[in-house]
Amino acid sequence: MQSPFAGMDPYIEACGLWEGFHNRLIHKIDETLARILPRGYTIDTAVRSYIVLMESEGKREHLAKPDVAEQFEETFIEIYAQREECLLMTCLEVLSPANKRPDTEGWRQYERKRQAMLLGQANFIEIDLLRGGHKMPMLSARPDSPYTLLVCRQTEAPYCRVWPVHLRRRLPAIPVPLKSPDPDLTLDLQPLLDGIYALGRYDERIDYARPLNPALSDVDAAWLPELQRKERGRP
Repeated sequence: MQSPFAGMDPYIEACGLWEGFHNRLIHKIDETLARILPRGYTIDTAVRSYIVLMESEGKREHLAKPDVAEQFEETFIEIYAQREECLLMTCLEVLSPANKRPDTEGWRQYERKRQAMLLGQANFIEIDLLRGGHKMPMLSARPDSPYTLLVCRQTEAPYCRVWPVHLRRRLPAIPVPLKSPDPDLTLDLQPLLDGIYALGRYDERIDYARPLNPALSDVDAAWLPELQRKERGRP
């Protein structure tokens, strides 16, 4: 069964299903690009890990002796050129909630990496399919959309191209830059999202009658009741 949303389904985030969806999306992107990657390149997932100190009630720890220490891991994708030497050419990140929560360790670690990438360390792709949290900074005005896709070419850093992503329109295909003069790869995300939705049986796990947080834009909020009526009538 497909999602009732033509683009990104906001209920995956709202219903607490993001972690599993995120992991599946990272691995689907990795597999998809690996199939079309030309010779001379390799692609793999990598992990960024950090420790968060918590109180037993789940609050951030400020004492010298924390009650709980949790280790978080965030997976991302790296493409290397295997030529005279092994060079990082492209890094692809799918944002997690911790990356969009200011003044947390997940935010600090990602912000440092993002700044390095935008200074030209490598080609950089940032996929933000979360409506919640603090939006990543941009020098120019952000698109009027709940989600964004960003591509920064190493040769053009810190200038980037940004694509808006909506609920009711399919996600755009984006370029995946390699080493010049090799041509870009093309990453079409929508079929990956549709496949993950069906594989995870999200239609059986999501309550489309629940309110969304954050709230939708006025335009989408006016359309949502129609979708909910259709969902109530779906077997």
